[in-house]
Order: sequence, then C-alpha cells, then structure tokens
Amino acid sequence: MTLLNVPLYAPINLIDAVDETACGGKAVQLGAAIRAGLPVPPGFALTAGLVDAIAAQDPVAIDLALQAFAQLKGPVAVRSSAVGEDSSEASFAGQHLTCLNICSPDSMVKAVQQVWQSGQSAAAQSYRQRLGITQAPQVAVVVQRFIPALQSGVLFTRNPITGQDERVIEASWGLGEAIVSGLVTPDHYRLTRQGLVLEQTPGMKDIAVMPSTEGHTQEVEVEPHRIRALCLEAWHLEQLNLLATQCEQYFQQALDMEWCFEGSTLYLLQCRAITRIASPGV
Repeated sequence: MTLLNVPLYAPINLIDAVDETACGGKAVQLGAAIRAGLPVPPGFALTAGLVDAIAAQDPVAIDLALQAFAQLKGPVAVRSSAVGEDSSEASFAGQHLTCLNICSPDSMVKAVQQVWQSGQSAAAQSYRQRLGITQAPQVAVVVQRFIPALQSGVLFTRNPITGQDERVIEASWGLGEAIVSGLVTPDHYRLTRQGLVLEQTPGMKDIAVMPSTEGHTQEVEVEPHRIRALCLEAWHLEQLNLLATQCEQYFQQALDMEWCFEGSTLYLLQCRAITRIASPGV
C-alpha cells in the first residue's frame, strides 16, 4: 500500500531534469550540462516527493527507484539535490551526505534514505537558519554512474579568493572525497584563461580515497614517491581549461566545478555558481 497524499513521480533521466522545485538545483544544473554536450556521467533524479516516500519505506517508491538503478548497470554515486542547493546564494557544500560506489539494490535504497536523513540533520538545519531559509527541507537525490577516478578535484573558473580572472584548480589522487573531507593538502594550480600555467604547487597527498571491492570506499596510503608529486600533467590541465571555458560559455557565470579523470577521460561531476567572489585587489 502506498502512502496517502505523497506524490510518487517516476525517476527522471538527468537530461530531462528541468524543474528545480521537484529535482533540486544540482540535478537541474547537471541536466543542463548534459544537454550542452558536457561530459557528465549518466544518471537520473529522484524527486523530493519520491525521496520522502523512499525514506518512509514505501514499497512502490522503492520499486520505481530500483528499476532506474538497474538500467545504469553498475555501481552508482548517490548525492543530494535539495531544493535551493547549489544556487548562487547557497551551495550547501558539505552539508548533505554523498554515498559512492553503491553496488547493490539494497545499498542504493539505504543510500537514498541516508542522504534524506542528512538533509534533516542539525547541521543542515542550522545552515538553513543562517541563510534565512525557513521552509522545511525538500531533499531530491541524484543517482549517477560511479566513476572510479584516478585523479579528482575542484576547479574555479575565477579565483574566489582574489577575484582575479584566472582558473584555480585543486587536485589529488583517487576520489575527490579526500579533498572534501580535508584528508590531504591538494596540489594547487593557477592558469590563465588561455591555459598558461601561472602556478603549480605540489600538495601533501599521503591518503587517497578509493573504491572498495565490497562497495563504498576506503582510505589507502599513497606510494611515497607520489605523495609530493604533481598528480596532473600538462594534458590534464589543457582538458580542464577547455571544460571550464565550455561551462562558462554555456552557463554565463563564474563556476565552482567538481571533476575527475578515469584514465584519459574527463568527467564533470558537479557545476554550480561560485557563491562569493572577492573583488580584484582586495
């Protein structure tokens, strides 16, 4: 029996995600990127109403999600796409849970429920209060094919600290969670818009977050010779600069991007407006 008064919408292919009130900002941004031909891993969005029903263990909602999961044919990443998240006023970065390398149907359902719970957490509620957001959290979810990355990081299309018109890249070995969680000091790069390298400073990358054979992820020690070695070569930087240019041309604003390389293939994982940029010279 389904829950009364809960709208159960079928999962939406990311390329068709256009309604932020149902799918959240992250899904809509990724959908726009896919329609622009940018290299986003395939996936689908679970609307906030559907996620609410999955959190309440509604069997019809769970079956809808599992049907979409089966079509991806492999491990997935499960991320929040709360309404209002990844906007120009509020990124919600780090406030909601991300679950990586989810391999089984049961694990996928559990991951969706955990992401929903993270949207109800005291930390997330406090973040909303600081921004003056009074409405109850509406947590949609993005499910995408999981990329077992060799290098990952973030890219700002404009320097968020100085306001200078330059690319800023931070990168590390393995999955980007090592950077997000503060486990490493990432490599730091600055490029001109034309791709000229202004700075490349090695970080301290002694830990890498990698997929586990049993599902989810694990922290592994990095080989000593790679700890202080730059993890990106010139061709990586060329591809990242090209992707930054393509994203800015399409979205027409300064962007905070998350990316990864699987072998020689570059993927765009997230793309949102930079919430705060300093004025040049400040």
